[in-house]
Amino acid sequence: MARERLPWKRKLAYIAVVVVGVFVFTTAAVLALDIYVHHRVQYSGGVNVWGYRGAVVGAKKANETRVLALGGSTTFGYGLPWNQSWPYYLNEKIGVSRRAQGYGTPVSVVNLGIPADTARTFVSTLRDYAYLHGDIAIFYEGYNDLGLVANPPRNSTNPAVFFHYLAWRHQSPIFRWTGYFPIFPLVLTEKASLLLHGRIDGEGEVAFRPDLAARATAAAMKSAAQIGVNLERRLGTLTDVNVEESQATDAGCGRWMDYCGAVAEAVEYALAHGQRAIVVTQPYLSDLHVQQQRALASMLTQRFAGDDRVRYVNLGRLLDLTDPTIAYDGLHLVPAGNMHVADALLPDVLEMLPRR
Repeated sequence: MARERLPWKRKLAYIAVVVVGVFVFTTAAVLALDIYVHHRVQYSGGVNVWGYRGAVVGAKKANETRVLALGGSTTFGYGLPWNQSWPYYLNEKIGVSRRAQGYGTPVSVVNLGIPADTARTFVSTLRDYAYLHGDIAIFYEGYNDLGLVANPPRNSTNPAVFFHYLAWRHQSPIFRWTGYFPIFPLVLTEKASLLLHGRIDGEGEVAFRPDLAARATAAAMKSAAQIGVNLERRLGTLTDVNVEESQATDAGCGRWMDYCGAVAEAVEYALAHGQRAIVVTQPYLSDLHVQQQRALASMLTQRFAGDDRVRYVNLGRLLDLTDPTIAYDGLHLVPAGNMHVADALLPDVLEMLPRR
């Protein structure tokens, strides 16, 4: 007896169902694997499924105040677990202070820092995380804006150039389309392994290693010392001068025009969206960094003087980055250093919080 042949339309329907089923199953399997990897690394050296450090904060509670911390690897807490970064410590200190003052409404600090991000990515990050409904934005970056070329070559193979001019999370089309940040490709891709492994070896760039923060061997200390030498070779030294007394007046910022413009745009964007802004000078790295921050302070004075929604906090002389008990590689802080930063930022943040 001859087997009855299926009509070609039904065959196509079966094939379509199989293809869709395989796609859905594969996508679900990859998503489950990605979520698993996220949970394995998000509290150590990675980010959560939405691309920021620590636990997912969820929907904003009634009367909750949210503080968004933006910056590069020094905001992220590179080389350290999420709960040893300065945004984490600031969150804890705010909670203690508010309870002592009798305020009952919650305040949360969300760490949106990511390695290699610069001031140029501030507005992009605020847009990406508008759904968090931040009330205060802290801009903590300057290091990654030192020595950047104005027009990077589009065909550059240097990952450092690539990272600096494309918001780090935006390398993922999935994040750009959905807000979900897949970490599985990051684990597999050598060029994008900066976050977990610290591998950025480009022409003229300094290669940082996050594992140095947790090691105290002779080899680790030698590697950390070499990073400090490389930083000094590229950016110069920091001389012992009383830079706080300098009164820069160049509102155009000179050679730092792009950096100042990016920070100003970020502050104006935050204000336009109902947020307050705190701009921070990081601990001084070199004389070049001092020069950059003088220009920044001058610009902020020119543009935002008298606006109580904007604050400038200079932590330039707060810490000595050459002290290995403060910065393990001459740039990234150990937990004690991040604790000092949180302590220094606390008064200004508390004054900007609502009194309730």
